[in-house]
Amino acid sequence: MAPTRPALHLAVALDGAGWHPAAWREPAARPRELFTARYWADLVTEAERGLLDLVTIEDSLSLQSSRRTGPDKRTDQVRGRLDAVLIAARVAPLTRHIGLVPTTVVTHTEPFHISKAIATLDHVSTGRAGVRVRVSARDDETAHFGRRPLSPLRVEEFDTPEGRARLKEVFDEAGDYVEVVRRLWDSWEDDAEIRDAATGRFVDREKLHYIDFEGSRFSVKGPSITPRPPQGQPVVAALAHRSEPYRLVGASADLGFITPRDTDDARTILAEIRAAQAHAGRADETVHVFGDLLVHLDDDASAAADRRARLDERAGGEQTSDARVFTGTAAELADLLLDQREAGLSGFRLRPATLPLDLEQITRRLVPELQRRGAFRTAYEADTLRGLLGLTRPANRYAAA
Repeated sequence: MAPTRPALHLAVALDGAGWHPAAWREPAARPRELFTARYWADLVTEAERGLLDLVTIEDSLSLQSSRRTGPDKRTDQVRGRLDAVLIAARVAPLTRHIGLVPTTVVTHTEPFHISKAIATLDHVSTGRAGVRVRVSARDDETAHFGRRPLSPLRVEEFDTPEGRARLKEVFDEAGDYVEVVRRLWDSWEDDAEIRDAATGRFVDREKLHYIDFEGSRFSVKGPSITPRPPQGQPVVAALAHRSEPYRLVGASADLGFITPRDTDDARTILAEIRAAQAHAGRADETVHVFGDLLVHLDDDASAAADRRARLDERAGGEQTSDARVFTGTAAELADLLLDQREAGLSGFRLRPATLPLDLEQITRRLVPELQRRGAFRTAYEADTLRGLLGLTRPANRYAAA
């Protein structure tokens, strides 16, 4: 008998009214509610109804733009967003199983603050928190802070010697950032809180640890002011498009999102990530890699194509994306996912082109199709995000043996 293939992991990436810039103009869209808690609660609840592993929530330090390098001053597309960590904290009590992975830009923020925020999210969600770390090299984002000069990095400069050096700088900084955050999560041992009213001892100070991190970018003494998260270490994720972020995923993350063109490209990227993982001494650890796809879904392929064409017309041009764009039915998407899984991907992160329509196609059409093929769970099998992803709860690095 052939060995049973592990079930696919599925995530959705939530962003505004959807990933198409004209999504907010669709009849089913809810543009007047984009900045309300109810809107986000409805989306995450729908994702949980579909038994998905996790949702990611987009965030940035600048307004959305059709340009990669700065603001575009357009007023016909969604601009503005709520803070992703706070959205996740708001919807956490309304859900029970699904993982909550907000995005945070690490280039201009402090690891102490983010470690505390994500640890808090893990506590209020009872072990379902993660964080997607994101770097920034845009001058408009740097201008919000003014604490250090950072020369802007243009896409066309990425493969010049100066561009590669600059990319290495920001991604090395992100690696240090993750290391500080992880140490802070471990700075309280699991049983550091005594809470004994009779003796008057709330905490065992011997079980709180200085992390004493000294690097070229951060000097952090610790300990945290927030007890160790329920998962021990919430899930760290990163989106990667080229070698520098592939190394970050391999060396520092639990989960990487990649944007392969096809199955062969996915194999090539995976090999680079696994090499980086081995170089970092993590060859025996589980690092999941999900493929990203932007999806336009409908019960009929022609209806999906017509809707995409209508959206493009409203936006004034064909949509472009860093990820492959899929247009068709849920059954056709299931074929593609199972084919690309052969490259070694453990799952996929789907970006709904329009919300809530494409999200509902994922939860109410794609998920049942994958279940019929024995490729997706029929019930939640764990209560933490690490558990859903098959990741063990790590030991505390500072605790005595």
